Amino acid sequence: MVVIGTWNLENLFRPGGDGPPDQAAYDTKLDALRDTITAFGPDVLAVQEVGDPAALDDLAGRLPGPWHTTCSGHPDARGIRVGFLSRLPLTVVADTAALPPKLAPVQVADPPAARSDALGRGALAVTVEDAPGTTLTLITCHLKSKLLSYPGGRFAPHGEGERARYGAYALYRRTAEATAVRDLATTLLQAGEQERLIVLGDLNDEATAATTQILLGPPGSEIGTTGFDRPDGGDRWRLWNLAALIPAERRYSRVNNGRRELIDHVLVSHALVKPFPGVDVVHEGKLPSVTDRPAAHVSASGSDHAPVVATFPPAG
Repeated sequence: MVVIGTWNLENLFRPGGDGPPDQAAYDTKLDALRDTITAFGPDVLAVQEVGDPAALDDLAGRLPGPWHTTCSGHPDARGIRVGFLSRLPLTVVADTAALPPKLAPVQVADPPAARSDALGRGALAVTVEDAPGTTLTLITCHLKSKLLSYPGGRFAPHGEGERARYGAYALYRRTAEATAVRDLATTLLQAGEQERLIVLGDLNDEATAATTQILLGPPGSEIGTTGFDRPDGGDRWRLWNLAALIPAERRYSRVNNGRRELIDHVLVSHALVKPFPGVDVVHEGKLPSVTDRPAAHVSASGSDHAPVVATFPPAG
């Protein structure tokens, strides 16, 4: 079997700046992350909010046994990016921040600095050999947050009009980013129904959200629907969200203003959806409730997200 997970590590920077204020707080955070990762034992972990690739190397160095790391070369303005932490050797096959060629740049702010033709944080695709002669392709991504920010670094709007506009801009961007990740997945699915592909990451929305559903591909065959067991021509392009397989009482990866939500997802191609993998969310202690103040948990140990983990039967 192979264990694949995704986890937003929450501002994984070395001390200072956007990271923990000092070495002691940094050590506490790394130890907490290490303990959780060791407990669920992934073979490959897609990670988000890596502010410094060297910090991911520091985390790998605290884990038992040899680990491999790689990060996207397309961070956002704060320096955070996606990456992988893996027991298995990693081969990067794509690292992109480009929107699909036919998708026009999207409005992301009031004029004049109004449009973007790129993902805020790049999407990274790798391959691993999870069994002799068997390749698994994984994409990690981190879509635009629902947290709204305003000109001048504000997190409070100057009135309802500005709040509504910037809510729309965030949705435009998250939609375009989901489309770009779907385009990358489509490219990697060219081999057809036997292609073993997993898309993982912080999608910043729940399973039923329109942006999340863009990633699924052709509709009509989702887990739990009557079409699930009916093969058709769309299966070679589909991705199945494994969220429905998580026990209902555990189906959340973050707490937002006191409300539980599942915004971290694992989506798999046709070759991996049957037999059903085991899927769970690793709740190590009580998750803090995030608010509209993004710096509130910088010094907290661990992360304000919980890992989502899928266990797949042996290949073949």
